[in-house]
Amino acid sequence: MITVQLRIKRQDDPKSEPYWEEFAVPYRPGMNVISALMEIQKNPVNAKGEPVAAVVWESSCLEEVCGACSMVINGRARQACSALVDKLEQPITLEPLGTFPVEKDLAVSRRRMFDALQQIKGWIALDGTYALGAGPRISPSEQQESYRYSTCMTCGCCLEACPNVNDASPYLGPQAMAQIRYFNAHPTGAMMRGERLDVAIGEAGIVHCGNSQNCVQVCPKEIPLTTALAELNRDANRHAWRRWFAR
Repeated sequence: MITVQLRIKRQDDPKSEPYWEEFAVPYRPGMNVISALMEIQKNPVNAKGEPVAAVVWESSCLEEVCGACSMVINGRARQACSALVDKLEQPITLEPLGTFPVEKDLAVSRRRMFDALQQIKGWIALDGTYALGAGPRISPSEQQESYRYSTCMTCGCCLEACPNVNDASPYLGPQAMAQIRYFNAHPTGAMMRGERLDVAIGEAGIVHCGNSQNCVQVCPKEIPLTTALAELNRDANRHAWRRWFAR
């Protein structure tokens, strides 16, 4: 029987020490990493034949839309649902995203990303108490450009790849910076443009971006993150100058 060899970095709880465990699961054509993890879940026995606790991971859509199944696969941050076994070198090494606190095994808390969206006011503020009529007109080219940024899954791959996102830096990361650019480009969202740019020029803002461009290389949605960062850097500098001269 053909098997898929997996080497998984496990952790029993947030405070325990991580350890490695190997598994061998039956191979099927077209398998992805999630399929292999499901095989372990059905029969949680490691490569030594020892019964163990099933490996914990997160997934939802299985279509590279939700971002929940992010993990480090063979040293690269990516989505487990779109990682096909046939295209991966074995043993397939699976690790949790190192930028985020581990909850158990491959499951991590991505709360810092959602907190960042709150900090940058990642929404369009509307008064829903009465009908507002038709919204502002946006050209097809602007719609197409904005759509690319709207596909962000908050998956965490860009933060994992960014060398400037770490415990020693307050940097919110490329995801939050790109979303500032996205919401400020909307005609209604631009009403809060100044507040978002205040975050961009603040302690946790774009000054910490080292332009390593790792983020754009790992983004599963191919969002032009470096373009967003360059445009935001320009807008942030202009905003800082206006604030300085307004004193």
